Amino acid sequence: MSQKSTERLRDYLAQLPPQSQALLMRELERAVERGDDVAVANLVLEQLRKIVRGAEQDEQIQPRSDDPARLLFRSLEPFLAETNFPTRPGQLRRASLLPIWQWLAREGAPEAAREFEKALAAATESGPMEIAARKFQLAAAEAIIKVASPTQDDRQRALSRVGPPSVVEDLLPIGLVLQAREALETLGSRLPSQIRVLADSQIASAMEALKLPSLQTPQLLPFALSLIAQRLAAPWQIIRLAIKMAASDDELRVAATPYGIAVTIALHDLSFVAACLRTDIKRGHFDYVGEQLKTLHDGVRGLRTELDLRNDSTWGRQLTSVRADTSNALQSEIDSVPGRVRRILRQRADKDITAGAKIDASEVEDAAALIDFVAVCRTYASELAINEVTLRTFSDLQHYVEQSTEGLVQSLRGGDARVRAFRQQQVKAAIRFCEVLFGHDYASLMNRAAENAATGERKSSRAG
Repeated sequence: MSQKSTERLRDYLAQLPPQSQALLMRELERAVERGDDVAVANLVLEQLRKIVRGAEQDEQIQPRSDDPARLLFRSLEPFLAETNFPTRPGQLRRASLLPIWQWLAREGAPEAAREFEKALAAATESGPMEIAARKFQLAAAEAIIKVASPTQDDRQRALSRVGPPSVVEDLLPIGLVLQAREALETLGSRLPSQIRVLADSQIASAMEALKLPSLQTPQLLPFALSLIAQRLAAPWQIIRLAIKMAASDDELRVAATPYGIAVTIALHDLSFVAACLRTDIKRGHFDYVGEQLKTLHDGVRGLRTELDLRNDSTWGRQLTSVRADTSNALQSEIDSVPGRVRRILRQRADKDITAGAKIDASEVEDAAALIDFVAVCRTYASELAINEVTLRTFSDLQHYVEQSTEGLVQSLRGGDARVRAFRQQQVKAAIRFCEVLFGHDYASLMNRAAENAATGERKSSRAG
C-alpha cells in the first residue's frame, strides 16, 4: 500500500468517533485471531493503534500478542468494551485490565506473575506458551476472587489498592471468567461461526450448549449469552432464548427466569447503537448510518413484536427511550436538509453573483450525503417514529431539486457570461442531487440537457 493511501486511511480512521474506532479495533483483532484477512486487518489495526495510543511517529509497534498482560487476559477479548459508554452484564472495560495486571504483579499474585514472565521469556523461541498462560490465569483468578470475596477482612482497603471503583466493579467478573475459561471456550466451539436466524433448531442447539453447570451462575450466564449474541447476524434475537426458557412472551415471566438478562443485553446493545448513531450524525459522518438504522429498526421491531412489554416497566421505558432518542436525533437532521440544498441551488439575479464566485465541492458532497441519509431513513421510518417527517422531506426535496435543475439548465441559455461559470457549478450540483434522488438515468438526461443548453448559447453568441 502506498504512503499516500496509508495516510488517507489514517485520516479516515482518525475522523471516526471513539466508539466506532473501538468497535472496529475489536472486530479486527478477532479477525486476526481467526486468521481472516490477516494482511488487511493488521494494516488497519496498525493505523488504529497509532491513533488511539497517540504514537503516530512510531513505525514499529510491538505486537500485542507478545505482551504478558495480553496473554493473561486473551480469553477476555470477546467481552471487552473500549468506550466510555456504560457497560452491561457480560461486558468488561478494557481500561480495567492494566490496573488489575499491575496489582497482580505487585501484590495479588507476584510470585505467579514472575514465573509467568520467566516462562514467556524461555518460550519465545521454543514454541507455545499456552500452558504457562493457563497456569497464571488460574492463579490470577484465585487471587482476584479471594480479594473480592465479601468475607475478606478489611475488604474495602484491599480493593482500593487494586484501582478506582470502575476497576473494582470489573474485578470479580474478570476473575470468574478467567476461572471458567474452558467452559466458555467449550461453549464457543459448539456454536456456529454465524447464526443468520435464531430459529427453533438453533435455539435448541444453543440451549444444549449452555448446559454446563459452571455457566448457569448469575455471574457467568451473561458472558455465555454475550458469546451467543456475537454469533448472531441480528444480536437482538438473543431474547428468543429467554422467551423459550420462560415458555411465554410475557415480560414478567421472562424477567423471572435467569435468562431474562438476555433482554437487558439486547436493550443495552440497541442503546449503544443509538448513541453511536447520534454521535455520527453530530459529526456529519454518514458512512455507517444505513447499517445502524437497520440494526435499530430490526431490534426495536423485534422486541416490540416478540415480547409483551408494558409501557411503564423498566424494559418498556428503555425501549421507548431508544426510539425517542433516535427519532429526535434523526428528525433534527432531516429537517435541516432542505435548507442546505436550497442554499446551493437557489437561483440568484446576475447582479447578486460576484465575479469568481464558486460553490464549495465538499459542501455539495455533504448535501448529497444528507439527501441519501433522508432516503435511507425513509426505509426504516415506521419503527423509528419518523415516518411523517421523512416522507414529507423526501417529497419536498424531489420536487424542489427537479424544478431547480430545470430552471438552472434554462439559465445556461442566456445571462451574463460573467456569471455563467457559477451557473454551471450550480447545474453540476443539481445533477449530483438528481442522481441521489432519481437515479443515474435521470441525472444523465439532465446532464445532456445542460450540455445542449451551454452549447446552444455559445453557438448563438458566435452567430451574433
